[in-house]
Amino acid sequence: MADTVTAAYSGHAEVYEASEAFKQGAAIGSAEAYRRTYARSIEDPEGFWAEQAGRLDWMQPFTRVKDVLFSRREVRIRWFEDGMLNACYNCVDRHLEKHRDRTAFLFEPDNPDEAARTITYGMLYEEVCRFANVLKAHGVRKGDRVTIYLPMIPEAIYAMLACARLGAPHSVVFGGFSPDSLADRILDCDSAVLITADEGLRAGRPIPLKHNADRAAERCPNLRTILVVRRTGGAVDMKPGRDFWYDALRAAAPAECPPEPMEAEAPLFILYTSGSTGKPKGVVHTTGGYLVYT
Repeated sequence: MADTVTAAYSGHAEVYEASEAFKQGAAIGSAEAYRRTYARSIEDPEGFWAEQAGRLDWMQPFTRVKDVLFSRREVRIRWFEDGMLNACYNCVDRHLEKHRDRTAFLFEPDNPDEAARTITYGMLYEEVCRFANVLKAHGVRKGDRVTIYLPMIPEAIYAMLACARLGAPHSVVFGGFSPDSLADRILDCDSAVLITADEGLRAGRPIPLKHNADRAAERCPNLRTILVVRRTGGAVDMKPGRDFWYDALRAAAPAECPPEPMEAEAPLFILYTSGSTGKPKGVVHTTGGYLVYT
């Protein structure tokens, strides 16, 4: 490995050819096929991106691929703007008919002594719907912003997809950020709901997420609800009327929740910069263009 790294750093790299079996299973199986695909994307971008967008499930098909303008007076970037779809439906629901029992993702805990978990598409659908119904019961509606301050646990995935299901843009804040950094992001997007955990685990050490959330909430007068996921079982303060244990709410939540039809240009999530150059800036990703891109 050292020799390989040294060679790469000195301007040389070894090439490992893909096997024929791997090439046969690839979406683009050869360099020539890639060059043809890339050339088409340059020569006929609207036709190319319309074809790629056709790989998604649309509730209302789009009639216009893009509306883009770059000038000194105006910058306008809109993709598939008259189409309607839902990101959660495309990530989860459409796979259920054929792949309900197929693995959607694996959870590997921080502690190697804790058992890994396999989450199928069927399990994912149920958990996301329950989470979405909990959010609905706490007043989250289309267009509301929800801040997610969780460790790397399955509930983080459920929460993001639940927000997308409701059409509520989510803002994920890294669990290692301070209370002030969390508060800055809650205030900037005017989020009334925060999803966190009692504690996180990183390299075996507990991270006081709920404690940090409580300190952040002191600066956020519009924050009305904090949903708390049990991760470690650590003791935390719970403010009556504002703080709720997620597992108790989940147990009573229905396992069905219809996805909200969303405009392709509707915000899907907000991702903030680190703030190293001053105030963190929220980059908004829209629904249709982001899904086609990914």
